[in-house]
Amino acid sequence: MNDLVIFSGRANYDLSKRLCDYLGLPLGLISLGDFPDGETFCRVEEDIRGRDIFLVQPTCPPVNNNLVELLIMIDCCKRASAERITAVVPYFGYARQDRKDAGRVPITAKLAADIITRAGADRVLTMDLHAAQIQGFFDVPVDHLYGAPVLNDYFVAKNYKPEDIVIVSPDEGSIKRALGHYKRLGGKLAIVDKRRTSAEETTQENIIGGPVQGRIALMFDDMISTAGSICGAAEVLRASGVREIHVAATHGVLCGGAIDRLNKAPIDSVVITDTIPLAQEQISDKFKVLSVAELLGEAVKRIHRNESISRLFGAN
Repeated sequence: MNDLVIFSGRANYDLSKRLCDYLGLPLGLISLGDFPDGETFCRVEEDIRGRDIFLVQPTCPPVNNNLVELLIMIDCCKRASAERITAVVPYFGYARQDRKDAGRVPITAKLAADIITRAGADRVLTMDLHAAQIQGFFDVPVDHLYGAPVLNDYFVAKNYKPEDIVIVSPDEGSIKRALGHYKRLGGKLAIVDKRRTSAEETTQENIIGGPVQGRIALMFDDMISTAGSICGAAEVLRASGVREIHVAATHGVLCGGAIDRLNKAPIDSVVITDTIPLAQEQISDKFKVLSVAELLGEAVKRIHRNESISRLFGAN
């Protein structure tokens, strides 16, 4: 592992530190700052010529600042003659704009993929993309991890009886994800029927599947952004007689009043991972933050050793 160096951007330093602690490596020495006009300054403070470099930087809010900082770090390492550069992007911003669903709109997921590649990244390591096909937007290899094992292990430790739980998909687009959790955790499977009334608003009307009455509802999604859909689904579930509601997501974007909305909703707990940093003072006791550092660390080690990533998830 002597040729492996991990650098952290400023987006999620704590996750980078936990990742290095898992691998038993020190964080690489890099100076990052801002010039008086707001431009980003970067300097690698150690020799990386011919070494295998991993740059940890989720492109979470402020998305543009963190994305540009990642690009600058990639360029810096490229010009310092690194052998290989892997962009470790636990949360990939702009992923929701992955197709042209109206006239005269961009596909920013493709644009972001292009500029990361063009900056000099040789491969990308990311987690729970909003749409799996975004992997094809990159012209370099992409290793796509899933937060499901971390979330499932948390609920397995709760020792819920399968006959007491129902796995809930908050909308039709998350059915495949819910099915994966259902296979691991058991119980029943239900889907909340979501209807979009405008670009900003949705309504949740019916529950398909179940039954849900008297059960513990475990609702899974890839991210919680404004929490409108999640809270709406929770209202429908509570009205249908569920006993408890626990929401779980890999990415806690939590913008636009989401934390306040979740605190007021009929939700017993919100489980997220640390792909996006969240200060403890921002959240209530309702929130539980799990770490994906070990999962990312194992993936980094396997990439460095040219070993299989898919075997992390039981694939051949």
